[in-house]
Amino acid sequence: MPAVHRPGLRVDSRITIPESELSWRFSRSSGPGGQGVNTADSRVELSWDVAGSGILLPVDRDRLLGRLGDRLVDGVLTIAASEHREQLRNREAARDRLAAVVAAALRPPAPPRRATKPTKGSAERRLRAKTQRSDVKQLRRRPID
Repeated sequence: MPAVHRPGLRVDSRITIPESELSWRFSRSSGPGGQGVNTADSRVELSWDVAGSGILLPVDRDRLLGRLGDRLVDGVLTIAASEHREQLRNREAARDRLAAVVAAALRPPAPPRRATKPTKGSAERRLRAKTQRSDVKQLRRRPID
C-alpha cells in the first residue's frame, strides 16, 4: 500500500492539527506478539501541545484546557496506543483517538435544562395508578378474621 501524504490531523471541519505540532514516541508494547514483542517498538504515544498550539482560537484553547485539564500534563495531551501488533496500525489508532478526544472537547456545551413541573393530568394519573396497584396488592394479603 503506497504511503499517503497527510498535511495534518483533521479534527473537524475548521480545525486541522499540522504534523509539525504532533510528536511521536515509540516503545516496546506488552501483550501479544510472540518473540517479536521483545524487539519491535510497536507501542505508540502521540502528543500535542494544546497550550502552545498556534492554530487554535483563544476560545477553543480555553475550552480544551478546561475540559481536558485532567488529561493534560503541562498543557500537553498524550494518547497511547498499543492494542495492535503493528506500529502502523497503532499510529492510526492514536491519530483517530486524538482527533476524537479533541473533537469531543471542542463541542459547544449543551443548552441548560429548563425546570418543568409535571402537568396536573400526569400527577392525577400517577396517583390513580398507585391506588390501583395498592388495591391489587391488598387482594394478595391473608384475610383478616
